[in-house]
Amino acid sequence: MKTKFDTDMVSPKCPIRNVLSRICDKWSILVLCILEQEGIMRFNALHKNIPDISQKMLTVTLRTLEEDGLVKRNIYAEVPPRVEYNLTERGNSFVPLLKELVIWAKENMDEIISQRANIS
Repeated sequence: MKTKFDTDMVSPKCPIRNVLSRICDKWSILVLCILEQEGIMRFNALHKNIPDISQKMLTVTLRTLEEDGLVKRNIYAEVPPRVEYNLTERGNSFVPLLKELVIWAKENMDEIISQRANIS
């Protein structure tokens, strides 16, 4: 039996589209996967794990994930200041879905790449 998608998703003001656009971009998915795998991380450690992201884009991505309650930023009053990031309960609840998406992508990657080559 097929699951029907919410017909409100076609509306530009649909909250579902808004949420998905923020968590399903390339950088957000990578940050969430790395935080799930590594646990608590500092900014530079995250940046080293995603070498092709700029510092600005990583900052924007972390802020967006923090605004949506998926990532928590912990600031420690030290000299120099220490900032760490980790998944929240909401972030952890998204991980199983994200893992399924990654599994699907791995299973279909070769065929998708082949299909792209055939169309070009």
